[in-house]
Amino acid sequence: MKRHALSTRIWHWLNFACLVVLFMSGLNISNAHPRLYWGDWGFEAADAWLFLPRYPGWMTIPSYYSLAAARDWHVLTAWIFAVALLLYMIAALLNRHFRRDIATSREEWRPSAIGNDVREHLRLNFEAHGQKYNFLQKASYSLVLFILLPLMIVTGMAMSPGMDAAWPFLTDIFGGRQSARSIHFICAWALVAFFVVHVVLVLLSNPLRQVRDMITGGGER
Repeated sequence: MKRHALSTRIWHWLNFACLVVLFMSGLNISNAHPRLYWGDWGFEAADAWLFLPRYPGWMTIPSYYSLAAARDWHVLTAWIFAVALLLYMIAALLNRHFRRDIATSREEWRPSAIGNDVREHLRLNFEAHGQKYNFLQKASYSLVLFILLPLMIVTGMAMSPGMDAAWPFLTDIFGGRQSARSIHFICAWALVAFFVVHVVLVLLSNPLRQVRDMITGGGER
């Protein structure tokens, strides 16, 4: 069995490409109204809980301001992203990737075990002790796979007038369309933070082998 299954490798790179397009087109959409609110509605500056900067063209898709074009990029890529995530999760269940590599045991949640894992990370020792991933890796991957990515999809649906008309309960779940927009924004930047940490850790732990394994699958384990 290779270190990374083919389904994992395809999804990894496709997911990366989708998130880049979604994030950059999302920044262009944000430029249309750079304020965030809670509740069902929001327009006045006095009601905003966060004021956003205007993002420059090199950070956005397209590189010029166009709400219509940015929405086209965002919606098209969102469908690819959602379908790819669904197919990856089905494959991960069938090949037992979730159970074998991502699931954590009760012992791993002991405070002493977590503290030891944190100390090992601070020493730049990422040894998983016979497993594919250590506890912090499992916990962070679980957070991304089962919370942040699904929340991005569902809050995006809650913001869509068409989806809201078909399934109004989606908006109600989040306490209003503006609340869904705020949660969507928070999740997006949480994914950026995860990406930065992920890249830094890869650079600190044999990056050439890590990238090669995610392309070729790596050696058998």
